[in-house]
Amino acid sequence: MNRKELHPDSGPQAAFGARLRSSRERRGWTQDELAARMEYSSVHISAVETGRKPPTLRFVRSADRTFGTEGTADSFEREWREIRHGSLLEGFPEYVGQEGRAAEIRLYEVGIVHGLLQTVEYAAVLAESAVKRGAITPDQASERVSLIAERQAALNRTPSPLIFVVLDESCIRRPIGDPAVMEAQLARLIEFAELPNTVFQIAEFTMGHRSSFRLPITVLTLPDRSLMSYAESAQRGHLERDSKSVLPMLTAYHQLQAEALSQATSVAMIEQVRKGTL
Repeated sequence: MNRKELHPDSGPQAAFGARLRSSRERRGWTQDELAARMEYSSVHISAVETGRKPPTLRFVRSADRTFGTEGTADSFEREWREIRHGSLLEGFPEYVGQEGRAAEIRLYEVGIVHGLLQTVEYAAVLAESAVKRGAITPDQASERVSLIAERQAALNRTPSPLIFVVLDESCIRRPIGDPAVMEAQLARLIEFAELPNTVFQIAEFTMGHRSSFRLPITVLTLPDRSLMSYAESAQRGHLERDSKSVLPMLTAYHQLQAEALSQATSVAMIEQVRKGTL
């Protein structure tokens, strides 16, 4: 049997393939045996191992289930996201993986609508603006918009995650794109508030010092009820995995919700802002 020599240093995709092969061989499995466990053909396994075929999200999740690395810091999915989203902030690809399996998601955003609630047009305006500033390339801009769509699609799972959102008032009053883009985005927020698994609130400007947070924050509750938080600086993202460290953030989030407008009042405020965009 011909065994192709691998060159993991030649690129991320080759490194992924080399890792898949070494993981398989440590367990003494042939490509046929791994293919049966992962529900793929041995030809597909060979193509990924040798770097001829890029792994898909479905493939890497199957690999994680097969090798017992699902949800770990060393998962195949985490490596795959780092390959695909190398232009994103440090820590963010791993966060996206955890977001996709969380039982509860709590978001607080300032300035712009959070990615999980953005329309494609709104996201595209933000990405195009970053290209004009020279912060990212056009390809990276397209990647960012695609990632937002993937993240939103991942929320349509069973059971559905509970999603709690508090947006600073600046998110709905800062115009992004032309009036049509902003109007559609505001309409999306109202649709989101009507979903059975969501709670949506606005933290109005008059909250002032009563706001628990000054910067965006995300708190995740995972299926085993452990907690994670994610926050960003200008240079990197930080994923906090120590539940004891995250618990005070969860408390602060509950305090924020108590001070923010009710969902009905928040929706009424958005409707009022919409009238100015029509």
